[in-house]
Amino acid sequence: MMSNLFSSFDPSTEPIFSMNWVNMLLSFTLIPFSLWLIPSRINMLWIKLFSTLSKEYKIMLNSNSKKNTILFISTFTLIMLSNVISLFPYVFSSTSHLSLSLTLSLPLWISFMMFGWINNTMSMLTHLVPQGTPSLLMPFMVCIETISNIIRPATLAVRLTANMIAGHLLLTLLGETGNKISLMMIWILILIQLMLFILESAVAMIQAYVFSVLSTLYSSEVNYDN
Repeated sequence: MMSNLFSSFDPSTEPIFSMNWVNMLLSFTLIPFSLWLIPSRINMLWIKLFSTLSKEYKIMLNSNSKKNTILFISTFTLIMLSNVISLFPYVFSSTSHLSLSLTLSLPLWISFMMFGWINNTMSMLTHLVPQGTPSLLMPFMVCIETISNIIRPATLAVRLTANMIAGHLLLTLLGETGNKISLMMIWILILIQLMLFILESAVAMIQAYVFSVLSTLYSSEVNYDN
């Protein structure tokens, strides 16, 4: 039971007609074609989405430059496409593994920390002691803030992985109970699965947004003013 349950997260146990390679081709169809003479509705939707995200990221970063938001918009797009496409049948869920989520979160965190400690050392030191902390508690606050900074890439990766695994496991469990219930209960099960699929589609987009927003907030703590 457990081997069949978790086999959806193992790319080597997929059927012969695996959709893992079609996954990449399908993602290219969702990318807007900016060279078209008449913009399509998908293109307009992507432009509206990117402009909205760019405005939110600029507010968090306290910056008016579009260059500072390209990295976070690209991260959001990558995670969202991976999450949404993994909902298709026989598609390997890459974001449900720490090997991918850590690959995204760890380089971001390391680059933020290196930039902050090299260029703005005093500003990074002030973040270790919150304003108004009593002198007696300052050593403990430094330890707590240091640990919280170190575990940030792990929390980003585990949050994304755990949410994607939970939804896929729930859909798999309900799908395996279809041959064990009566015909009348099947329609109720189909309705529940449909509602869960809609919820999982929303979770796939929300988790991409949460990952990019938290990365933006972590970046905003680094003072870019030399």
